[in-house]
Amino acid sequence: MDISINAVFLPQTDPDASLAFYRDVLGFEVRNDVGYGGMRWITVGPPDQPGTSIVLEPPAADPGVTDAERRTIEEMMAKGTYAGMLLATADLDAAFERAVAGGAEVVQEPMQQDWGARDCALRDPAGNQLRIQELR
Repeated sequence: MDISINAVFLPQTDPDASLAFYRDVLGFEVRNDVGYGGMRWITVGPPDQPGTSIVLEPPAADPGVTDAERRTIEEMMAKGTYAGMLLATADLDAAFERAVAGGAEVVQEPMQQDWGARDCALRDPAGNQLRIQELR
C-alpha cells in the first residue's frame, strides 16, 4: 500500500491573520486561496514539500454541522483544544524566535521532553495548537 498525506484541514476564523501567520511567520507558500459564499479556504505548505499541504478552512464550512456544534467548535478553538499539528525543524530555537516575533502565542518554550523529543508549543491566530519538534 502506498498512501501519503496530501493535505490536512485546520480551522481558521480570520483568513487574513491565518494567511499572514502561515506565510510570513512560518514561511509556508500559498498554493491556493479560494472564496465561496462569504467564506475563504487557503492552502499553504512548506516550499520544499509540494505534496503536503494545510487547508485553512472556516469552521462553519461543513453544511452538516449544526449551529450548536458550530458554537462548540468555536469554544474549543478559543481554548486551543479543537485542532493541532506537529511540525518539525532542524533549528527549533530559530523557529520559536521567529514565531514569537511574528505574534504567536507561546504555550510552551523549547524544552527537552522526558520521551526524548525537544519541542515547543504555540497557538496560531485561530487558536490551533502547533507543536514544533526539533529534527535529529
